[in-house]
Amino acid sequence: MEIEFVASGAPTPAKTALVRIVLEGAVLEGAQAQAQAASRFTGQKGQILDLLAQDASGAVRVVVVGAGKPDGFDALGAEHAAASAYHAVKLSGLEALRVELPSQDVNLAAHAALGLRLASYRFDKYRTKEAAEKKPTVKAAQILVADPDAALAAFAGLAAVADGVAFARDLVSEPANILYPAEFARRVKALESLGLEVEVLGEAEMTELGMGALLGVGQGSVRESQLAIMRWKGADDKDAQPIAFVGKGVCFDTGGISIKPADGMEDMKFDMGGAAAVTGLMYALAGRKAKVNVVGVIGLVENMPDGNAQRPGDVVTTMSGQTVEVINTDAEGRLVLADAITYTQQRFKPKFIVNLATLTGAIIVSLGMDLAGLFSNNDELSQNLLDASTAEAEPLWRMPMPAQYDRNIDSPIADMKNVGARPGGSITAALFIQRFVENNLPWAHLDIAGTAWRKNGAVPTSPEGATGYGVRLLNRMVADKYEG
Repeated sequence: MEIEFVASGAPTPAKTALVRIVLEGAVLEGAQAQAQAASRFTGQKGQILDLLAQDASGAVRVVVVGAGKPDGFDALGAEHAAASAYHAVKLSGLEALRVELPSQDVNLAAHAALGLRLASYRFDKYRTKEAAEKKPTVKAAQILVADPDAALAAFAGLAAVADGVAFARDLVSEPANILYPAEFARRVKALESLGLEVEVLGEAEMTELGMGALLGVGQGSVRESQLAIMRWKGADDKDAQPIAFVGKGVCFDTGGISIKPADGMEDMKFDMGGAAAVTGLMYALAGRKAKVNVVGVIGLVENMPDGNAQRPGDVVTTMSGQTVEVINTDAEGRLVLADAITYTQQRFKPKFIVNLATLTGAIIVSLGMDLAGLFSNNDELSQNLLDASTAEAEPLWRMPMPAQYDRNIDSPIADMKNVGARPGGSITAALFIQRFVENNLPWAHLDIAGTAWRKNGAVPTSPEGATGYGVRLLNRMVADKYEG
């Protein structure tokens, strides 16, 4: 979507809907007041009053969007109100919308623009026969603001974040026959145009490094496993200690020999949501020229039930030297993360590591579809993540890691097994990953199984499908706590 900031009084484009975002208790005038009197519209958050009559400004449609109480209207409120307005008119046949905010604050204007960008995302590259009435027609937006140049400057960094979110959503949305490990790595390599340094390791290099856990997951696939390493050197001292993010990138997960039920297996194309979020984050940081050194590492595999596939009962040796008895081949993401985390620690010696993974169905049982689980060995890192999650409305909930649960992944023949008993499954998965964190390095694991993919439109800035969850959260944490 093309977005511009314009001063009040600028000519209204043809075929435009005027969006008036109002606070609760606002007094409307003219036709809007008449429509309000005939409805229950009070300006509460999420309420919409839609008028099809021409407005005095020249707009052919007016949409009044409630933004809630005045003391609660903030950046996120501006995003959600603008996004709700977009959804109200996107199929109307109109080509543009103009947004009028209850404040001339440039930051609110910038966030309204971000809301429009995120809400208008659509993955439709494979549609060939979609009916015209189902296709969004709104392609451009104007946002009224006192100082358009200042608003444009405020939006620059947010636009980079929107680009990162869209890139992550595209990766997650792609079918697995298109986005397999080597193709994922190729798309990451193309991000060198943004200033990222990118390396890709194939199976020969990973074998030499001893990555038996990651390679074991992919050995049943005809697609070669990959490890992609992204580096952004934005600090004044390019050699300063970096921060690091690691993502699980299972481009398709059949469960392997421990095969999943057929019902819903098509959704397993999004089992690389953690890797997509890390990639989207690196895209955003490079796009806004973040003043920090960051490493992103993603393990890319397919988990397939071939005659060469890993078997339940196999023992693999990880890059760390620890051995793992594979009890369930469908608990593969933690094996990928084990080697990726070891590689990241040993090569880059970061200040901390945050890993993201669509790791367990157990986290969905615990927290539902709207919160991701946070597991960590460090209170400061956890609080930084929680603060960022609140600021960006990407909710996290810190989960316990009781030491007594750790014995559930002890193996009688190896250093550990890759699953424990069914109770507390997300906790024992986190405890498994923690066994690969060296020297008490600050570490956090985000289990995003419930939040990487959305099947309803409850959040106006996140349409159905891939959400890009994690990009905004991590970008905010980096910006607030680690830049400069």
